[in-house]
This record gives sequence, C-alpha cells and structure tokens, in this order.
Amino acid sequence: MTTSAETLADLSEGAVLERIFPRLPASASQLLGPGDDAAVIRAPDGRFVVTTDMMIQGPDFRLAWSTPFDLGWKAAATNLSDVAAMGAVPTALVLAIAAPPSTAVSVLEGIADGVRACCAALAPGCGVVGGDLSAADALTLAVTAFGDLEGRAPVLRSGARPGDVVALAGALGDAGEGLALLFRYGVDDAGVPDAGRADRVKAEHPRALAAQLRPEPPIDRGPAAALGGATAMLDVSDGLAIDAGRIARASGVGLDFFSTALGESPERALGGGEDHGLLATFPAGVTLPTGFRALGTVTADAGAVLLDGVPHEQGGWDPYRGWDGAA
Repeated sequence: MTTSAETLADLSEGAVLERIFPRLPASASQLLGPGDDAAVIRAPDGRFVVTTDMMIQGPDFRLAWSTPFDLGWKAAATNLSDVAAMGAVPTALVLAIAAPPSTAVSVLEGIADGVRACCAALAPGCGVVGGDLSAADALTLAVTAFGDLEGRAPVLRSGARPGDVVALAGALGDAGEGLALLFRYGVDDAGVPDAGRADRVKAEHPRALAAQLRPEPPIDRGPAAALGGATAMLDVSDGLAIDAGRIARASGVGLDFFSTALGESPERALGGGEDHGLLATFPAGVTLPTGFRALGTVTADAGAVLLDGVPHEQGGWDPYRGWDGAA
C-alpha cells in the first residue's frame, strides 16, 4: 500500500520506476518504449529535432513555491516550446530525475502527473519514451525532447531579413511579473521562500503566478509559423531583449520593437523571462498566422535590439549571473 511517508531511500530504483512509468504519457511516435536500454521512435521524413534542458532546485525553482505537479508541467512545457520554435511537432520526451534519497516518492509521482497533463494539454500524442533516476543533493529534472518537421525545413534564428515583421505568439512579461511577486511577497522576514506566503500570492495574482510556475507555450503555433512563411524563430525563455539579440546576431540584422506594442510596461516585457512565447519574423506583407501579433520590424542594424529606433540593452536571465548559490 502506498503511503505519503515513503521516500526514495525506502524503495529500489526499479520499484520507484514501477510507480512512475504508469503515470507518464506514452508517445504516439514510439516503436519501442520504456523497458529496454533505449527507445525507438519514428522519424517519418528521415530527420528529427532534438533539444534538452535542465531544471535544478535553487537557480531554476524553489520547492516552497512550486508543487511537484508544477515542476513536471514546466519541465515538459519548456522543452516542448523549444521543439515548436524550430517549426516542428513534439513527438517524444526522455525524462531524467535526480533527487535526495529523503525525497518522498509522492514528489516524483507528482512530477510525472505534471508531465502527463502538460503533454495532453499542449502536445497531444507526445509522451515519455525513457529516462533515468539518480541521487543528488538538489532535486534536478533533465528533459530531452524530440520533434517531427513533417517534411518542412527547420525555422532557424539566422533567416531574418531587413523589412521583415517581428511578431510574437504567446504571453509577454507575465512570468517575469510572477517571479518578481514571489521574490517580494513569497518570502519570510529573512528572505527565505515561504510556502504559505507564496500561496497567498498565487491567490491574489493567479495569471502572473500561473505564467511563471505552470506556463502554457503556444506549441501548435510553431508549425503554423513555419507553414506561414516564418524566416526566423525562437522560444522566448530568457527575456525578449536577450532572445531578440540572438536572432539579430545570427541573422546579421537588427530587431526594432515598438513600445506601443509591448503593453503598459515595455521594460518588463523586454526584460522578463520564461514566458516561452514564440518570437518570429515574417516577410513584409504576409498575413500573420493566427495567434501571432506584430511587435516591430527588422532593420539593417546588425546585431542590434532597438526600442522605437533607440538601441536597447540586451539584458535578461543568465544562470551564471543571476544565481548567488543560495538555496
């Protein structure tokens, strides 16, 4: 009988896997799923897109703020978004988790439930085909995602051209607002993350907190953008300004944003990260795919990010600059 008091140290790796895998979604693209040394997945046009990302307790999340379900959802969503940013359809995930042996088994079950729910909501047919478990001092999730280009060319960061329209699908600035609220109101008097205070912030600011803790990237808009003629695209994970700079440098162009298109707080929109919207460029005159809205234009200013024609700092989230080592 399952009890909430069971920890990873109480069970073998095999027993933990037996508890987790039934909760994870199956992939419609798998020819051979979990159970052997490796999975086998279909690559219908002879290619597949692959990406990987980690979430580590401390620099990437706080257990006092995120539920295990939140962690599983976000770990899946952030990788699904990277696949979508290439213009591909997500097909399969590989999930690795390292955790302290004292971690309750229910935490891993909650993570699995979050992964399953995220795939069902954002990328039906995508599922987990394998993974690994290990021990570590800090809870760590590593996800590798695969995607199908369905015969299309991948949409790269290097294809933007002067005169293109800069457009975005998804939220902008909400996740950054949610994180700022947590750091301001979700901590105790000593500045330590506090679950009770975080719950109050969630109740008072549900939209911003959901965007930060359980994002919903517009996964289906990636393939739609590719079909709609996108010349460049990426997932906005580290902040609009810093990610726009990546397109600018890769394409040898500038991206000029219109402040009127960035909402009430252009600075928050440009500097906030983790919205996981899709930033894309399209040829001038093309009807933008449903879900995309124009934010600016592509200029000849190589490597520049501008706001109303004025160069703007390409700041955003950098794990080596934004983390002080505190738990």
